[in-house]
Amino acid sequence: MYIEPFGIEMWMNEFEDHCKYNLAETCIKSMTISELLTLSGRNENITEELSKMKMTYGEITGSKRLRSQIASLFAKQTSENVMVTHGAIGANSLVYNSLVNKGDKVVSILPTYQQHYSIPESLGADLHILKIEPENNFLPDLSKLKQLINDNTKLIALNNPNNPTGSLMGKEMLTEIVSYARSCGAFIVCDEVYRGTNQSNPEYGTSIVDLYEKGISTGSMSKTYSLAGLRLGWITANPEVLQNVFIHRDYNTISVGILDDYFAAIALESREKIAIRNTKIIRDNLSILDNWVSNEPNISYIKPKAGTTALLKYDFDIPSRDFCIKILEKTGVLFAPGSAMEMEGWVRIGYANDPKILTEGLKKVSEYLPKFK
Repeated sequence: MYIEPFGIEMWMNEFEDHCKYNLAETCIKSMTISELLTLSGRNENITEELSKMKMTYGEITGSKRLRSQIASLFAKQTSENVMVTHGAIGANSLVYNSLVNKGDKVVSILPTYQQHYSIPESLGADLHILKIEPENNFLPDLSKLKQLINDNTKLIALNNPNNPTGSLMGKEMLTEIVSYARSCGAFIVCDEVYRGTNQSNPEYGTSIVDLYEKGISTGSMSKTYSLAGLRLGWITANPEVLQNVFIHRDYNTISVGILDDYFAAIALESREKIAIRNTKIIRDNLSILDNWVSNEPNISYIKPKAGTTALLKYDFDIPSRDFCIKILEKTGVLFAPGSAMEMEGWVRIGYANDPKILTEGLKKVSEYLPKFK
């Protein structure tokens, strides 16, 4: 089976360990285990608990403790609607491989995380792309989306909040999209790994799985919860969908690690405290980025409503990959080129890392940008 090379992951694999200022990072500043345990108040008895833990496979679909915590992130879900996976990347892959067959019509937005169009395409789907445009604040044009959907549509792929643009679909827009899907019985897969990162209250937006009986939400501990090292995600959907996914999951997962499951449960039990930490980081850091953009005559953007990333439009006659490599070589700052996301002429910035790294990195870029004129 041929699949297109994963542009953004290839870029990160090549360069992220060779920069001084990583402004391509998409996670909110990662926590140490010590910080997690301090926030959760678990420092005192953690060693005793871990020492008694048997290194078995654990509960195959995820512990009841963890699945109950994940379910509580939604308005209408229970632990029976949750399956734990190896990150959201594992969740997305399982969903597409479980639901999409050769010839099925799939509609996906662009830009988005490449899984949402390259995997269906590799499976032989009849893929249709809806480009989201800056003129519409990187939100789907619903009239164009409606034109792409017909009785043959099997699945609609969304990403909300959106990576890389930071756009955010509200309940009203999602409800309208649900009406299109329901008219033809299509599934809606919504990658919600950045859910919980809204720039305004409430931090958690509406989930597709709470709006639609054939809605499927994927999420993870990586972005919103600053624990990418756990490599733990989930699928939230109706039990019939999960049963289909489970058949495929047996071939590539068995279970997640019980230590990952354990620490993820601790984190979600303390998510209010993590939210205080992380909401401050993303809101303060976006203010830093917004001020920088406003003072750079050759840089513009659509200010994100949520998430940890933004697309920056640059006004120089140079391909985005060359632009990013030149900046990396001369300043030590790593961006991600738009060409890796089929958005040539733009670069992606991750602004939720350590504020000192963001501030110093942007200063270095400002010093070098005049050399492109």
